[in-house]
Amino acid sequence: MVRYVYDFTEGGREMAGLLGGKGANLAEMTRLGLPVPPGFVITTEACRAFLATGSPPEGMAEEVARHLAAVEESAGRSLGGADDPLLLSVRSGARISMPGMMETVLNVGLHDGSVRGLARASGSDRFAWDSYRRLLQMFGTTVMGVPAARFEEVLDALKRRRGASDDLALDADDMSALTGAYKDLILRETGEEFPQDPAEQLRRAVLAVFGSWNGGRARLYRRREHIPEDLGTAVTVQRMVFGNLGADSGSGVAFTRDPATGRPGVYGDYLPNAQGEDVVSGIRNTVPLAGLAELDPASYRRLLEIMRTLERHYRDLCDIEFTVERGRLWMLQTRVGKRTAEAAFAIADALAEEGLIDRREALSRVGGEGLARLMFPRFDASRADEPLARGVAASPGAAVGAAVFDSVEAARRAAAGERVVLVRQETNPDDLPGMVAAQAILTSRGGKTSHAAVVARGMGKVCVCGAEELVVDTAGRRFTAADGTVVEEGRVISVDGSSGAVHLGEVPLVPSEVMRHLETGTDPAAGGGLVAAVTRALEQADSVRRLEVRANADTPQDAERARRFGAQGIGLCRTEHMFLGDRRRLVEEMILARSPEERERALAALLPLQTADFTGILEAMDGLPVTIRLLDPPLHEFLPDRVELAVRVATAEARGERPGRRDLELLEAVDRMHEENPMMGLRGVRLGLAVPGLVGMQVRAVASAVVARRRAGGRPRAEIMVPLVGDVEELRLVKAEVARVLAEVGEESGAPVDCPVGTMIELPRAALTAGPIAEEAAFFSFGTNDLTQTTWGFSRDDVEAEFFPAYIDRGVFAASPFETLDEDGVGRLVRIAVEEGRAVRPGLQVGVCGEHGGDPASVHFFHSAGLDYVSCSPFRVPVARLEAGRAALGDGGDGGDGG
Repeated sequence: MVRYVYDFTEGGREMAGLLGGKGANLAEMTRLGLPVPPGFVITTEACRAFLATGSPPEGMAEEVARHLAAVEESAGRSLGGADDPLLLSVRSGARISMPGMMETVLNVGLHDGSVRGLARASGSDRFAWDSYRRLLQMFGTTVMGVPAARFEEVLDALKRRRGASDDLALDADDMSALTGAYKDLILRETGEEFPQDPAEQLRRAVLAVFGSWNGGRARLYRRREHIPEDLGTAVTVQRMVFGNLGADSGSGVAFTRDPATGRPGVYGDYLPNAQGEDVVSGIRNTVPLAGLAELDPASYRRLLEIMRTLERHYRDLCDIEFTVERGRLWMLQTRVGKRTAEAAFAIADALAEEGLIDRREALSRVGGEGLARLMFPRFDASRADEPLARGVAASPGAAVGAAVFDSVEAARRAAAGERVVLVRQETNPDDLPGMVAAQAILTSRGGKTSHAAVVARGMGKVCVCGAEELVVDTAGRRFTAADGTVVEEGRVISVDGSSGAVHLGEVPLVPSEVMRHLETGTDPAAGGGLVAAVTRALEQADSVRRLEVRANADTPQDAERARRFGAQGIGLCRTEHMFLGDRRRLVEEMILARSPEERERALAALLPLQTADFTGILEAMDGLPVTIRLLDPPLHEFLPDRVELAVRVATAEARGERPGRRDLELLEAVDRMHEENPMMGLRGVRLGLAVPGLVGMQVRAVASAVVARRRAGGRPRAEIMVPLVGDVEELRLVKAEVARVLAEVGEESGAPVDCPVGTMIELPRAALTAGPIAEEAAFFSFGTNDLTQTTWGFSRDDVEAEFFPAYIDRGVFAASPFETLDEDGVGRLVRIAVEEGRAVRPGLQVGVCGEHGGDPASVHFFHSAGLDYVSCSPFRVPVARLEAGRAALGDGGDGGDGG
């Protein structure tokens, strides 16, 4: 029989898939003997069953009742009892943390009869009525569907009448009146009384938390973070402990290390006389965690002991929620904490240095996307004006954008291509769409543990919280700084998530220390701890990875940069980029040639230029392979725009002048070469077969460059790649031409010139006939950009802006297939081609040279598919190196959460 409910004493962190992260970690802390209020977990299986049928699974209610009875017995109180009522918290908890995205209901069990019993038992009328109004607000919003803003309007109106700045200024009578107003609001909005039966409250709260898995913000967060839709959430039901019982009580959030920088120390926030949601919501400014040492030294010392215990047990940064109830410390949650990219590298490195984890485990805890963020520029402090304000540096980085004051406007402007900064007093989960759209988040309230900070760190967004000097007027769409400066919506501001500074206007940028080190090879120690941590992670990745990492580079300068970044060769040198600029006219001459002799003269003029290009690249990559792709794009791309030519001709004719001969010839050529779908037309290998002498000129240039480098004492390793092959006969014909020219150059130079000839696999037919093609190809290189286009039937230049956002929003795919490889479709073609190609030629070298070669998730796929190398832009080489190492850990490595 399936079990749907587990007591905390029955679980552990290894059961996160069933109990959710929150429930599993509460069970783990219980197992460790830490002070955890008793409770139980309703499993993710129960949630999935409810979501599938709309009803809780059979037997769940009886299991809940049995476990509730055990909690009541341990507490010596009954749920909602009249004298000293047991109250419960009902919280969500998915296997993968989704902070603030699903629902919570606290103080379940309070009703008109039990609130007075709570007042007597606690000795505080205000506390009892405050707890009741919180239940009404949470239950009314989460379970009964009353908009949260309605409750806020009632509360704000009462504070205005009392002249109160926050909730603490309201007394017991105010809270009692607020409770009555909330009940009236619920009845008015829903036509239903707030339920007075505690068991009914619990039942409905549990089902509402289940249902919140499919709430709008939860779905958006899952798409943003690539979390599977079918996991479901567990529900944790736990005895309430209260931080709002007076000055000797409070709630807080603690981190065992700084989640923004990774530095060791005491980090977190504490709010006296407050419940936990007051801390994470950011509605009240907290005191630093160290402030608890003065308020309650004994609880502070105990908290530090528990933090050390948890960090050593989990061997990682831990994020902890706790409550002090009248001097007694209770642990309400722990999890492996979300962190910035900087903190991920620093913490993994530090734990390895301390011996808590090994270097393989440290590598598994960092990621390529994080490394890419560390390579982004930062603000040039020497050129920045005095900040408008300073807040808490909650998530590092440098971001510039127009200030906007609500989520809808942020999303609208971002969709139009504008950079924006979302400015709020504090964020709440409903702000998620705007947070996703914004370059940075700025709030006037909250700290490093507020909703804005936690979500921003998880998404890698720049964030500054608690900038108290700013008066944010969301209704007026502006904020005012302490010096009186008013910033209206749309005005550009710069947000420094590393220092907490907010500047008016756009602050210039400078390269990051990590980028400077990677590009120049400076001593890691000179760049500080972060640079050293990144260096050690890359060294570990290089020591374990199987995949080589090459670069896509078309100039000697790009090749040199790629080599400094650690590239092991060039996987794609695009020869068409060498035909641009001043050389375009020579290409035009080749296209306009009216005889073989004219074409040969044009090609002869291009030959020494291409030879010099290839010589420079081979010199920069001396001793390493350089894969040179023959001309790929349609020739019309080298001709002037047709509209521009037609206007010039028509203008001359309108003036009664004779149009220029060259303009007429070019216009005729453009018209003659026009194709409805040029990406599917005369390009790649087809161009080489259709234009006599083109392949020969390019191959002669490559061979001449090889000869020149040999004579200069170099070790050139040139490879020739034929693009867009769909049939082996195409490759065979071009390969014969290549062999003829190589032989000629070898005879002329007095030494053989050997350049392996391979092909790009970028058409589905090529992948499906890879066996015959491998009989002629020395290597395969997957051109995944075109392979994605031709497999999906997408034109990349058209579809990404047209309907990809809608496809991602509606879950057709989680990310653009041009960014992360489509493993099911395109990936299957890759696997087929690798398998069938190597069946014919066992030593066949296989790589990828599309942009997917630098995408972290795609690198893992290419590793598993058995490729030999990935090739990407020079700046993505460090990312690919890191991910290739992490991919190798899957072959028996220590695994890890991926950072």
